[in-house]
Amino acid sequence: MGRVTERRRTLRIRDGAVSSRADTLVAEEPLEIRLNGKPLAITMRTPGDDFALAAGFLVSEGVIAEGEEVQSIVYCAGATADGVNTYNVVDVKLAPGVVVPDITLERNVYTTSSCGLCGKASLDAVRTTTRHPVADAPPVRVTPELLATLPDRLRAAQKVFDRTGGLHAAALFSEDGELWDVREDVGRHNAVDKLVGRALTDGRLPLSRAVLLVSGRASFELAQKAVMAGIPVLAAVSAPSSLAVDLAAESGLTLVGFLRGPSMNVYAGEHRIALEAEVH
Repeated sequence: MGRVTERRRTLRIRDGAVSSRADTLVAEEPLEIRLNGKPLAITMRTPGDDFALAAGFLVSEGVIAEGEEVQSIVYCAGATADGVNTYNVVDVKLAPGVVVPDITLERNVYTTSSCGLCGKASLDAVRTTTRHPVADAPPVRVTPELLATLPDRLRAAQKVFDRTGGLHAAALFSEDGELWDVREDVGRHNAVDKLVGRALTDGRLPLSRAVLLVSGRASFELAQKAVMAGIPVLAAVSAPSSLAVDLAAESGLTLVGFLRGPSMNVYAGEHRIALEAEVH
């Protein structure tokens, strides 16, 4: 739809020289997600992959776990009072017989681009039981050397970031380092939802042999999304939160933080890291 970036006039000051020019910015617009016609959540996102975003969000919320549970996802025509379709409202219709958890219908969530957990009543509300438990049959094993190569490969695949410098990214890699998918968004949680939603519609859940890499920090919510999709390894270029580490330890998720070149910290699930050196 050509709405991923927008142009805005800016005053540039460089070493005392002043000039005026247009700058390319990442677009940020609200997306309302409806479930069976009822408003469920609003998230601030970068337009694009909206259907995948909605599907991934529902996986994270424990509403769906397989593509067959979705009957349709459509933009709502006449989303405004004057009948204009803004492409900012999507409706997910579940397949007949799919049970909707009451909590998701009762809590209208407002999600900002920086905090996907805003609006959650309590931590208990997000500790949803996954239908894709992290599996180890056979165990996924990744080397530190392979992990060290992933951030640069993610950065190289960020097409919109090159033009704006204002996007988070998330990528799925195989345990052998094959790049499966990359998604960008103004919200890091949205980028992950887009990955998971695309995997759902492609019939690839659970992602039991995948490594999820995120461009920022590893929050509790991102760990939750990884667990809900059955992802065994989550790596982040920045720090994890204490609650993310707790969730990883409880669920069996391997959590890697501060992944910067050959340096990294493994906070949980170290049995999946193939080490040659002895741990001291």
